[in-house]
Amino acid sequence: MERPGAGINSNECENTSTKRKMSEEFEASTVDCLINMPFATIDIKDDYEITDVPPKISKRSVGNEQITNDQIKKRKKRHKDYQPNYFLSIPITDKEITGEIKILQNAIIQQDKRLTKAMVSDGSFHITLLVMQLLNEDEVNIGIDALLELKPLIEEILQGKHLTLPFQGIDTFGNQVGFVKLAEGDHINPLLEIAETAKKTFQEKGILAGESRSFKPHLTFMKLSKAPWLRKNGVKKIDPELYEKFISHRFGEETFSRIDLCSMLKKKQSDGYYHCESSIVIGKKPIGIQDLINEALHRERMCLKAKVKQIKELLLKPETQAKIRRELFEGRLIDNSNQANHVDFSATLT
Repeated sequence: MERPGAGINSNECENTSTKRKMSEEFEASTVDCLINMPFATIDIKDDYEITDVPPKISKRSVGNEQITNDQIKKRKKRHKDYQPNYFLSIPITDKEITGEIKILQNAIIQQDKRLTKAMVSDGSFHITLLVMQLLNEDEVNIGIDALLELKPLIEEILQGKHLTLPFQGIDTFGNQVGFVKLAEGDHINPLLEIAETAKKTFQEKGILAGESRSFKPHLTFMKLSKAPWLRKNGVKKIDPELYEKFISHRFGEETFSRIDLCSMLKKKQSDGYYHCESSIVIGKKPIGIQDLINEALHRERMCLKAKVKQIKELLLKPETQAKIRRELFEGRLIDNSNQANHVDFSATLT
C-alpha cells in the first residue's frame, strides 16, 4: 500500500517551497509599504482627544532602524508613569498685582495665622502655560530647543500687538488651591492659542507634555498642600469667608512679555522664583545678553543636529556599509601563527 504523499516528487516540493517564499516576501514588502504611508504615524489617542502624552508610539521604521517591542514597552510604561517635573511659566512681575496679592494674603493670615505657610511667595507668582516631563539633560536641551522655536510662532499669533492680562476676582480648585482669576476679554483667545501652540511644539519634539484637562489660566496665591500638617490641625479646606471681600477685586494688569522653562524640583532662585533653564522674550522689549546667548546656543545645536543626521544617513547607505566591510575585513594579511585574532584597523574610511 502506497503511503500518502509518496507520489509527490522533489520538483513539486521545490515549487511549493518557492511559492511560500514568494508569498512571505510579498507580505513583508506590503507591510513595509504600509508602514511608510503617512497615516502610519497617526495614533488612536488623537481621535479621542487624549492629550496627556504625544502620539509618538508606533512600530514605524525610522531610517532603516526598526523600533523594537522592548522600546515600545518602555515608552508605554513611561506614559503610564507620566509625572510632570518641568513647566512653561509666564512670570507675573507687575508691582500693582504683586502688591494687591500681598494685601489679600495678609488679610487671610490675620483671620487664620496657621495659613501663613500655605501662601505662595511673591517671587513665585506666575501662570502655568504647559507642564511636561524631562528626565535628563538631553531632554532638557530638547525642551530648550522647543521653547526657542516657540518664539516666532507666538509673535505670529500676536502680530505685533501687546497682550495684556487683567486679573480680577478669586476662585479655588476644590477649596484646596486659591487663585486670582484672569478676567474675561479679548485676551483669552490669543492666550489659549499660545498654550495650544506650545503643547503642539513640545509634543512634536517627542516630549511628554500637556494635561487631559483643558487649559485654565490662573494665578495661584495659596495652596494647602504647601503645609500638609494643616489637615491634622483641622484645616481641610479654604473657607470662602476668608477672601469674600476680594471676590470681585481688581488686582491689576500684566503685559505678557516672557516665557520661562522652569523646574518644579530644582532649588529656587534667591528671589523666590523657580529654577529657570531658558527664556524667550516676546515683543519689542530690548534683547538682553542671556537672550543672545540662548539664540547662539540654539543655532549651534541645530547645526550639530543637522551634521549628526547627515552622518547617520551616510552610514545607513548600503554602499557605505559595504565599503566599511571591505576596508575592515578584505585585503588584510593575517598571520595565523602569531596574530590569529588580530585585524588591521589602521586604514581609514575616505
